[in-house]
Amino acid sequence: MSNSILSTKLYIPEPRSNVVLRPRLIEHLNDWMHRKLTLVVASAGYGKTSLVREWLAVCSQPVAWLSLEEADNDPVRFLRYFITALQTIAANIGEGLLGLIHSAQSLPVELIITALLNEITSISYHFILVLDDYHAIDALPIDNAISLLLEHMPPQMHLVIVTREVPRLPLARLRVRDQLTEVRTADLSFTFNETAEFLSRVMGLNLSSENITLLESRTEGWIAGLQLAALSMQGHKDPNSFIKSFTGSHHYVLDYLVDEVIQQQSECIQTFLLRTSILDRLCGPLCDAILHNGVVEPIVPSTSGQEILEYLERANLFIIPLDKERGWYRYHHLFAELLRNRLYQSMSSNINDKVRGVTNLHIRASIWHEDNGLGIEAFHHAAVAKDIGRAARIIEGKEMPLHFRGEVFPVVNWLDSLSHEELNAWPSLWVIFASALLMVGKLIGVEQKLQAAETALLGVKQEEKTKDLIGHIAAIRATLAVSNNQAEVIFAESRRALEYLNPDNLPVRTATLWTMGYAYQLQGDRTKAGKSYTEALSASQKIGHVMITIMATLGLGNIQEAENQLYTAFETYWRVLNMTGDLPLLVACEAHQGLAHIYYEWNDLDAALLHGEQSVQLAKRFEHMDRAVEGELFLARLKMIRGETSGASAILAQADHLARKHNFVLLVPKIAAIHVLLLLRQGKLTEAADRTQKYDLPISEARVYLAQGETSAALAVLDPMKEQIEAKGWEDERLKVFILQAVALHAHGEKLKAMQILADVLTKAESGGFIRVFIDEGNAMNRLLCEAATYGDMPDYLSKLLAEMRAEELKSEVQSNPRLVQSANHLIDPLSQRELEVLHLIAQGLSNREISERLFLALSTVKGHNQSIFGKLQVQRRTEAIARARKLGLL
Repeated sequence: MSNSILSTKLYIPEPRSNVVLRPRLIEHLNDWMHRKLTLVVASAGYGKTSLVREWLAVCSQPVAWLSLEEADNDPVRFLRYFITALQTIAANIGEGLLGLIHSAQSLPVELIITALLNEITSISYHFILVLDDYHAIDALPIDNAISLLLEHMPPQMHLVIVTREVPRLPLARLRVRDQLTEVRTADLSFTFNETAEFLSRVMGLNLSSENITLLESRTEGWIAGLQLAALSMQGHKDPNSFIKSFTGSHHYVLDYLVDEVIQQQSECIQTFLLRTSILDRLCGPLCDAILHNGVVEPIVPSTSGQEILEYLERANLFIIPLDKERGWYRYHHLFAELLRNRLYQSMSSNINDKVRGVTNLHIRASIWHEDNGLGIEAFHHAAVAKDIGRAARIIEGKEMPLHFRGEVFPVVNWLDSLSHEELNAWPSLWVIFASALLMVGKLIGVEQKLQAAETALLGVKQEEKTKDLIGHIAAIRATLAVSNNQAEVIFAESRRALEYLNPDNLPVRTATLWTMGYAYQLQGDRTKAGKSYTEALSASQKIGHVMITIMATLGLGNIQEAENQLYTAFETYWRVLNMTGDLPLLVACEAHQGLAHIYYEWNDLDAALLHGEQSVQLAKRFEHMDRAVEGELFLARLKMIRGETSGASAILAQADHLARKHNFVLLVPKIAAIHVLLLLRQGKLTEAADRTQKYDLPISEARVYLAQGETSAALAVLDPMKEQIEAKGWEDERLKVFILQAVALHAHGEKLKAMQILADVLTKAESGGFIRVFIDEGNAMNRLLCEAATYGDMPDYLSKLLAEMRAEELKSEVQSNPRLVQSANHLIDPLSQRELEVLHLIAQGLSNREISERLFLALSTVKGHNQSIFGKLQVQRRTEAIARARKLGLL
């Protein structure tokens, strides 16, 4: 058992050696393994788990097992165990998801399952996953996630659900599709022969056929009832009279028989059974701690808890081993429930004494679990005991708070159950409450909890712990301000946090370093932002704070991209995506957006479109997120350069509407700048000029002046901009302004100065592999580059840029010729834009290698285009393709 994972929940119970074999049911299960789901459903005590355990013992397929309990209704905990169970048969499955699940608490379970399905598909062999005690799950998101799993489950996976109640799953649909095998109460009930074998061979009773029939009738084949009856009869001289003495419902039979069984045990064993019934899992040292450490007198000083557990297993007293070493056990759930009822009844006739007695047992259990590094179990027992001080201290943790370790929902639920008076007595709980709500995305109640904490702290002496709470409050407010891009608020609260936080409070200090970096980035101080992100990254990696690691990495990617370090930023963004896997996180959306920008600059427009669309799809999963609007702006720009002006215009109009509706003030100028580019392409210079004045867009204003032929006015705008940008050290803006300045100077007749600036620009642009920033300036840049090529400097880079510009011209010719497009569309399978470009170059007599160099495509890609073109034109040779294309009007 580790701090975060109880390995006993993943243990496949071993079949008992002395058990009634049930070949009729095993055969039934084997015959229908091709179906998606096997559902074993019956009330307690019908041998559901025993049957599945027996079946798996003769099954040749790998098996993952997960025993569920009430605490697993927490989606984060459920997912963690679900993935860990799968890892017992495929070690790397979901490896990248586990850390994220802890940090991204507000992610829907269904989305994690979707990401996990992609990895499950990669398993090459057939396997079985068993979810035992599924009736413990009462969380609709988990039911929905399992429904999604069943809908899209790959054929190599088979799911087994063992439950007391029919689960909220699409069973009717599965039945219709013949994808469901069901084992119900009628199937599980012992037949006469099975009853006879159980009583004689397993329980060692010698009964007549008449008594066996009567006992079967009394219990209706109910295995738990038979076992209790057999245990009771072992102490009776006259089994016949005993069998006739009990009748009635299962509940009545249970009460009667449990009393019979318990009364036959020694006082030592009775006390042990009752007082250890509060535990979900038992081991010898834990039982000793509860019974021998001052809570009660030692029951048998010379008998250890481990010895008693082993005796109970030998005596068949409803105890189940949870590992092969017999270190951990649990009681049969039904038996445990009855024991707890008896415990409460046996403590005292005085209600206060009862509560106090059970509370003491839970406190002792909490102490043992905490001493052994089992935080969530220690917290659970402290919460049940209503020991708020102990529970609060366990939540806070020695190194990292409990809710930072993937246990946020139990913490939130417990805090929500406390009164204001109880929370006021422990101000730290208000802060933890706010922090936990922030983690699960419930932002509305966060500030209220922080104010309650501050009120509770009024008048409290500012000792070390109090100061740390003040710092934590500030850190939470800084994080809240991030969602609103409030740089000044982030700075103020972050600085206050770092001033007050204890140096050892690494989780909160690490998050605060990230918020500082974000604030610096908002203000344009990229050097300080990069430094803060680097510090946050280093600290988060040391303490395992996965989400801050991802966000700090993304922040560094943003800085690298802004500094024109495109190759480095490219690797950083991919590192973010590798860390997030297939999870639909907002950071993944931003990483895709960053890659889209880089691919655009490298003139790989297909890849840019792919990542741009992925970014928008992810962003739209988050309500009112400005990232979705920003992503749409990028797609609008792609449409614009492809000549789809109406589509680009529609996207810009919608983006402008959303930005104003949701007050995304930082996006309004960006929308206007792209709109100016579109207007310039349409030749609407007056409208473009009006828009630059309205939104104060100096770079766009310079473009308008150049389009109008007013080079002096363009230079008058660009010269002061150059000084400002150089002072700030913004490399991305510097590149844009210098390129425009070179174009303006060349058009103004100052060609030598233009060449000097261009030389500097080319040196800086080559290191990042920039292409599109030149192409987008059109014919003016083409002339400038052609002239620069005559000087003989940087021949490789210049040749590449000029070749790309020639390819862009060719593309524009194809797009602007309606007859070519219409003729291409008349084909049964029309040629794509890229195929039309290749076809034109074939007609010009270029070889495949020359085409690959001209279009910057791999040689294999060009050959692939050739085959596609030949197939669509229904020809076999280049000459036939050219002739056919001319006949169709494609050339």
